Amino acid sequence: MTSTHPICCGPLDATSPFPQALPGLVMRSCAFDPALLAADAFVQHGIPAPASIQRSVAKRQAEYFAGRLCARDALLALTGRADVPALGDDRAPLWPEGVSGSISHSHGLAAALVADQRQWRGLGLDLEEPLATPRALKLAAEILTPAELRRLAAFTPEQQAARITLTFSIKESLFKALYPLVGTRFYFQDAELLEADDDGRARLRLLIDLSAEWRAGRELDGWHCLFRERLLSLVAVEA
Repeated sequence: MTSTHPICCGPLDATSPFPQALPGLVMRSCAFDPALLAADAFVQHGIPAPASIQRSVAKRQAEYFAGRLCARDALLALTGRADVPALGDDRAPLWPEGVSGSISHSHGLAAALVADQRQWRGLGLDLEEPLATPRALKLAAEILTPAELRRLAAFTPEQQAARITLTFSIKESLFKALYPLVGTRFYFQDAELLEADDDGRARLRLLIDLSAEWRAGRELDGWHCLFRERLLSLVAVEA
């Protein structure tokens, strides 16, 4: 691994953009350009690439590279060790023992979030480009429950698109936070966004049983904000 910064990635940013500071969370983000990813970047910068990534197109390779670059720097700040999470059989990151974390990327921006599991049992982070109104309305029935669809009627079309984008993103974050805890896959219709305010807070409710602990009706907090022209959402499960 060299000490030089890879040319495909911008500087690592340690800023947490969420309006409410959550103690113990360490976040790193960076911009990246797949066209600038060097052929030897993974070897040159000490980021192991699994076979599936080596076979991928440049865009996927750059997403993986930038996400792991952010994760490594966040883990170094948290634990003092520059670990790179491997890719599990279920394609989820494999975090070091005692660490919870999440990685996301969207159109040239990557971010990673880590924490001590004794403080945060599960983390889900998701970056999304805001959906254009026509596409958002077309996808609404796939993403939203009937109750969520009914609540859309109070919004303008532009507000509806923003709410649909947020619902998509924060349910992705919910899955990332809970899947390592329950080992069960679940889908958009299996949870409901109850509310989301302008201060960046949100509230979600499970609609199905995922485990003996995580049953239908269980509610969780979420957070959301705009970050570099993307929507960034977070679900964090306290220990």
